[in-house]
Amino acid sequence: MSDSSNAFVFPGQGSQQVGMLAAAYERFPTVQDTFAEASQTLGYDMWALVQNGPQDALNLTETTQPVLLTSSVALWRTWQSEGGISPGIMAGHSLGEFSALVCAGALSFEDAVKLVRKRGEFMQTAVPVGQGSMAAIIGLDDSVIDSICDDITSGVDAVVAAVNFNSPGQVVIAGHKAAVDAAITALKEAGAKRALPLPVSAPFHTVLMKPAGEKLAEVLGTITISSPQIPVVHNVHAATESDPEKIRQLLVEQIYSPVRWTSCVQAIVESGAQHIVECGPGKVLGGLNRRIDKSLQSYSLEEPEGLVSTVEQLK
Repeated sequence: MSDSSNAFVFPGQGSQQVGMLAAAYERFPTVQDTFAEASQTLGYDMWALVQNGPQDALNLTETTQPVLLTSSVALWRTWQSEGGISPGIMAGHSLGEFSALVCAGALSFEDAVKLVRKRGEFMQTAVPVGQGSMAAIIGLDDSVIDSICDDITSGVDAVVAAVNFNSPGQVVIAGHKAAVDAAITALKEAGAKRALPLPVSAPFHTVLMKPAGEKLAEVLGTITISSPQIPVVHNVHAATESDPEKIRQLLVEQIYSPVRWTSCVQAIVESGAQHIVECGPGKVLGGLNRRIDKSLQSYSLEEPEGLVSTVEQLK
């Protein structure tokens, strides 16, 4: 049984913290079992890393991605075991799209954990460390940001583009470091309230990630993808897809295409959702979602009390 007024969303990189989910792990066997399964699949003690760090190790892209996927799947399984009703629609931010597809029944957990570790490796090695960067731009229209990035890219042999449309007035740009630095200066002059370099080592979701997409396509070709049992809104075009082969292609394109999160949340609202549940560590998406549509009621499952109370509220 599902409820079309409820939606689930899954966070991407940036939501990881040493010590996260400790209370949920202590209370729910489903969380313990899910981390044990991931550890066995990848050959290292994931839970020990999550609890003990160091943060630098947790922040390595090839580590962050399986850790966040495992965290989201653990909370989803706990939601189910506690009697939570299935949502009518799902979406995930970047890496979170893989979490959504696992929870929707399109990917097996074991396949997805291996896949996202490879995805992290491919993304990290696509551009040498130090050559790419990303920055958050606050307080400018999307069209202004696109125009300035286009102007800079056309004038030099370098790439900078808007890559995460996170909410109205909050956009992330990425590309070659020099081009991103030039864009930061130009965007401030154009009236951006803030332009903040982000602590990442690669220009995710730009055309510079195409080599990573080609490698990911090879791995995806060996994995079974099924039609989702719950519709998943995809980052690339902010629409749902039931054809497994089209999903496979979208997962490749996603690595070098912008994350259209604002449009994804708007599609969720248009589907009839009134409640949006963040299934993963942190509350990053909750803040974005409220800025996109103030009518949405947001919930977080990170803490046991929040999970149990949300199960009851949304029955």
